[in-house]
Amino acid sequence: MTAKEHKKIKILFRHRSMEMGGVEKVMLSIINNLDQNKFEITVCLNLNQGELRDEFPAHVRKVFLTDGREDFSKNKIIQKFQLLKRKIKLEQLRKEPSIVDIKYLKEHFDIEIGMTYNDFEMVLNSSNEKSKKIGWFHSEINVAGFEPLVPNILKQFPQFDEMVYCSEKIKNLMHEHHPNLNYPREKVIINAIPIEEIKSKAAEKMADFPESPVFVSVGRLHFRKGYHKLILAHAKLVAEGFPHKILIVGEGEHRQKLEELIKENKVEKSFILLGNKMNPYPYIKQADFFILPSQSEAWPLVIAEALILQKPIIATKCGDLELMIQHGKTGYLINYEEDEMCAAMKLFLTNEAVVSEIKINLQSIEKQFDNEKIFKSVEEMLFELLEK
Repeated sequence: MTAKEHKKIKILFRHRSMEMGGVEKVMLSIINNLDQNKFEITVCLNLNQGELRDEFPAHVRKVFLTDGREDFSKNKIIQKFQLLKRKIKLEQLRKEPSIVDIKYLKEHFDIEIGMTYNDFEMVLNSSNEKSKKIGWFHSEINVAGFEPLVPNILKQFPQFDEMVYCSEKIKNLMHEHHPNLNYPREKVIINAIPIEEIKSKAAEKMADFPESPVFVSVGRLHFRKGYHKLILAHAKLVAEGFPHKILIVGEGEHRQKLEELIKENKVEKSFILLGNKMNPYPYIKQADFFILPSQSEAWPLVIAEALILQKPIIATKCGDLELMIQHGKTGYLINYEEDEMCAAMKLFLTNEAVVSEIKINLQSIEKQFDNEKIFKSVEEMLFELLEK
């Protein structure tokens, strides 16, 4: 029986949790756009946690292994006990993955998908040996700080039936640094952009937005996002007499260190960590500029979102940024250096002609994105994998 004669293809997506992030948005966009008449979709989360945990469409079955922090006690002592209990349970399920299949999923799937390298182990250890296994890879394999994870990732890659890369550069870097690896079938599928949804959500009114000029950034508070460098560049500009504000939408494990650096540089009133927002788009729309100071990215969804909202962008040359942004025409590309961030921001703050030209060029930017082609590519991959 071929895949197209199959009544419905059963697909399982495995993921840790649903905190606000690019990968989570990508998974939701795929799930929302796969044909319900062809695919029966289940999502299994390790933790029922995060701002997006209730964003799955009604036709998708959601299974979770443990409760999220949102469901824990507010008492800190009890919460510590709950976190320990959760950790022990997840470790047991990691060691005995068949329990997940028998107790939680209770069915077999045609295709199982791990949306990031953190999900690979769960998919590969599935007791359903007949299912096809797909990995989704979003990371630059050579980035600093990633080294401890590489040996395990290299062991896992050949075990998949297909590996999907979210950008051509991510795939090329993998082959450049590990040319002798036994790669599975491979496909590059860039992230889809819900253009009309972005525009609609961006129209939401906001009170008390800071006066111009304002730079905004949206991303996880992680050292690879480069916000520590941005704080220093911002403080230097303010000291030189170029007042402006920077708003960061996002949350993460680096928050405390960033708060300390903000305080140390005395920019508490102008460099503001807003935390996660269910709807970040009004912040992008109302700001004057968007800035992405990352050390490492793949095909950053947030850059596509900022382009759709026609926001002049400063971004580091990482991942596929040089394919997404035309330097000097639809944005401004820099190296991952504090001085270059500072110089680019100063340019945007002082050179109205440069900013105006970018805004004009952004008016037709939507032509750059073809969602229909992307979702068709996903569907074709799923069919081809089963017919193989």
